[in-house]
Amino acid sequence: MLPPALFNRLFALSERYEELTALLSEPEVINDQTRFRTLSKEHARLHDLVDVLARYQKTKQALEAALIMSKEADRDMAALAEEEIPQLRNQIEVLDDALKLHLLPHDPADDGDIILEVRAGTGGDEAAIFAGDLLRMYLRYADTRGWRSEILSAQEGEHGGYREAIAQISGDGVYAALKFESGAHRVQRVPATETQGRVHTSAATVAVMPVVPEAEAVTLDPSTLRIDTFRASGAGGQHINKTDSAIRITHLPTGMVVECQDERSQHKNKARALSVLAARLADVERQRAHAEQAATRKALVGSGDRSERIRTYNFSQGRVTDHRINLTLYQLERILAGDLDPVIHPLRQTDQADQLMALADETF
Repeated sequence: MLPPALFNRLFALSERYEELTALLSEPEVINDQTRFRTLSKEHARLHDLVDVLARYQKTKQALEAALIMSKEADRDMAALAEEEIPQLRNQIEVLDDALKLHLLPHDPADDGDIILEVRAGTGGDEAAIFAGDLLRMYLRYADTRGWRSEILSAQEGEHGGYREAIAQISGDGVYAALKFESGAHRVQRVPATETQGRVHTSAATVAVMPVVPEAEAVTLDPSTLRIDTFRASGAGGQHINKTDSAIRITHLPTGMVVECQDERSQHKNKARALSVLAARLADVERQRAHAEQAATRKALVGSGDRSERIRTYNFSQGRVTDHRINLTLYQLERILAGDLDPVIHPLRQTDQADQLMALADETF
């Protein structure tokens, strides 16, 4: 059950909803389109909360009435009330959980698309093969959710997989689902090239970054960018190997480098590279803000540090272990085939519980 302090916050949000309802009917707000859109979005976000809160209060009143009626002298009436009480308690429990979710701060990035980067780490060829396994896992998961995915850039490993791959995944709630995948992933298995059957440990790093909408993107000063063109390598046919269509952009202040060579059009590769660079720069700011927040409330679901080891995939035991929440699942084949929900749901629940604890602490 929600503590009284959080109910006070709910009632304050309900009052804000009523205030917004009134404001949105005022001519001066209607005529100011920027303000009207901002207030409309806030009003829409609070609508479901107010609806759930109203149903919660109504159900709670019905439970209180049933409890009183269960003590009536009329045994038929009392029996009817006793039959209704468990159902009402179950409904209150469901509504209580829904209210908790509505209390969590809304991250606008949760609704949007992502740039996914997968890089081979320690382990040589096996690390590149593992990076390829991870990329396929995410792309298959995207398919099951009906999301769109596109490879923006890829550098293949010599014996399969990728040294580095960058993809964009688009759809509703992509970032909310995949934002906890950032970090170092480790694999323990016997590589195909191993002749003596020894288990090797290799690693790959994953970065999940929200796509920055054009309207919100920071304008990059051209003087801070070095843009090089070069001839694309790898697959693509004769045409791609005869033109300098590949683009490499270096952000001089930070040293960040982005390459895109999958499109035959130099213009398209440049646009893609700038989009990835904008996402990386915005992600640096997000990580800095998250680190400050984590220092305040000790986040349970990782620090967001790209070097943090978050998960191990052990092939000999068919086991996947998420080290942040001590979650162990013996479903390795299913997970690598794209069934990520058994991992993602516990991570999101842990984060939600952590945020609720922080909210409760803030109210005292």
